[in-house]
Amino acid sequence: MKMKIIALVPAVLVAAVLLTAATASAARGNIGFGFNATNISGFPTGAARLTGGGSFNSVTGMAKSAGGFRCTSDVGQGPLAGCLAGEGVRWDTVELLRSTTFKCTGSASEPLKTAITDENTVVLLADFYRAGDGIDESFTAQMIVSADDIAPDLAGIQNVWIQGVGCTPAIANFSS
Repeated sequence: MKMKIIALVPAVLVAAVLLTAATASAARGNIGFGFNATNISGFPTGAARLTGGGSFNSVTGMAKSAGGFRCTSDVGQGPLAGCLAGEGVRWDTVELLRSTTFKCTGSASEPLKTAITDENTVVLLADFYRAGDGIDESFTAQMIVSADDIAPDLAGIQNVWIQGVGCTPAIANFSS
């Protein structure tokens, strides 16, 4: 009996090492995402449309993503203050953020929520561009894209957010 146990130990150790390596390898992979959000709003003024996608890796901190952006009504507060209806062309990533706190409405009575970058959610600091500003960013703000509802305390699904503008339901897909 003792000999069988001794013979079995190397096989169990090899299996454990392979399982650990496979899990670690999967955790280090890039995650791709794509989304389309047509009516981001909730703060006192302003609304925006945001589309795009890319990839990120929460272990290494890498993020390569970009897309289209347009203010659909004048934004009067937050980092996008001064973006007028019809302005906006594109956005791109400044950096991947581990997490952020946010509100969908900016109301004092709305509880502060937290979003964390994981396999179903990406939190980014992004540059937003207007056509007349060329290659110089017009605004820099945080944004969240998620496959999941980021604000379960609010009616409906909210899975895209722009700082100072608000939240909206969106088509969002993630894959690893």
